[in-house]
Amino acid sequence: MAQNENNAQSTVNQSPLYSATRYWGKVELIEKGNNYSINRIEIKPKHGIKPQIHYHRSEHWVIVSGTAKVTCGNKEILLTRNESTFVPPATLHRVENPGFIPLIILEIQNGEYLGEDDTERPLDLTVV
Repeated sequence: MAQNENNAQSTVNQSPLYSATRYWGKVELIEKGNNYSINRIEIKPKHGIKPQIHYHRSEHWVIVSGTAKVTCGNKEILLTRNESTFVPPATLHRVENPGFIPLIILEIQNGEYLGEDDTERPLDLTVV
């Protein structure tokens, strides 16, 4: 385990604090603070996350590997390794992997409230 100059233990290269598998891939919580969290998101080829809105947080996405097709509001962009985008609060957004290799994103969430119950999926047409 690495230690910094203040003798605090680093969490780099350790198990994630939380991990969940989804139909589109997986998400791992790497670090969590009072007003931020850092996630590693892996999206399978030809899959994507459903459109969603968060009212109390923003998100920064940094592409680590693969290609991301990002829809944020009315804009659609393609991002590749070392590129990033910002998702403001209260903005409908989604990300897809149009490629043939896994898409890996580092997501930095920032806001006063980071709970999952702040996620609204207005275009989710799932029948119960």
